[in-house]
Amino acid sequence: MHEEAQTRPHYGPGEGRRTPRSKWALLSLCLCFAIGVAGFSALGIWQLERRVWKLDLINRVDQRLKAAPVAAPGPSAWPAINAGDDEYRRLAVSGRFVDGRETLVQAVTDLGGGFWVMAPFRTDDGFTVLVNRGFVAPDKRDPTTRPSGDRTVVHGLLRMTEPKGGFLRANDAAANRWYSRDVKAIAAALGIPQAAPYFIDADATPNPGGWPVGGLTVIAFHNNHLVYAVTWFGLALIVLGAAVVFVLFHERSDRRR
Repeated sequence: MHEEAQTRPHYGPGEGRRTPRSKWALLSLCLCFAIGVAGFSALGIWQLERRVWKLDLINRVDQRLKAAPVAAPGPSAWPAINAGDDEYRRLAVSGRFVDGRETLVQAVTDLGGGFWVMAPFRTDDGFTVLVNRGFVAPDKRDPTTRPSGDRTVVHGLLRMTEPKGGFLRANDAAANRWYSRDVKAIAAALGIPQAAPYFIDADATPNPGGWPVGGLTVIAFHNNHLVYAVTWFGLALIVLGAAVVFVLFHERSDRRR
């Protein structure tokens, strides 16, 4: 019996095996890998920096919420007011609500769908600030269905204006449809020539008749930056691993053949 001779395939020129890449092609690929690693690493570092900033913000807001109320900032302080330094600061202001004027802003709260009641408040210091008196259900949107009261002291949180609308819908002052608490636009619609650039979210002190319901401010800061950072660094490692496998294994193997 004759054993069948085992033959190995004979490759002709340019057949059956890869030709090593040129020096410039290899450099270009390495550059692409390097850019990928550097880019993903930079995004990871940026997320870590964002995390430090977010933790500092949470700490500052927590300190403001625990601090004693301060007087509402007057006109001289308005130019310097900003979200980073002032939002959620506890305020106490004395004065009276302007009779017969309020704006309803669409809202969704733990009590369901309804409206925020934004009312101008004339302070004893002579300036006007909009106060979010709280939430009303749709059947309480008409002011005649609830006592107005003349509360003379308001305690609440300083909030920044919301000029960009909300619920993916823009405010329509002409039609009196409001989806965000845009202080400047609401003040203009109410005929108030000069109002504070911020508004006050009233606390849970009960209003006459129980409406509006205050104290529903939601203070929550999403802090997923560490997860994002780990994701970006993981992608950087994947690209780096792919580069090592490609350069040290495939390309070196091709050059040895």
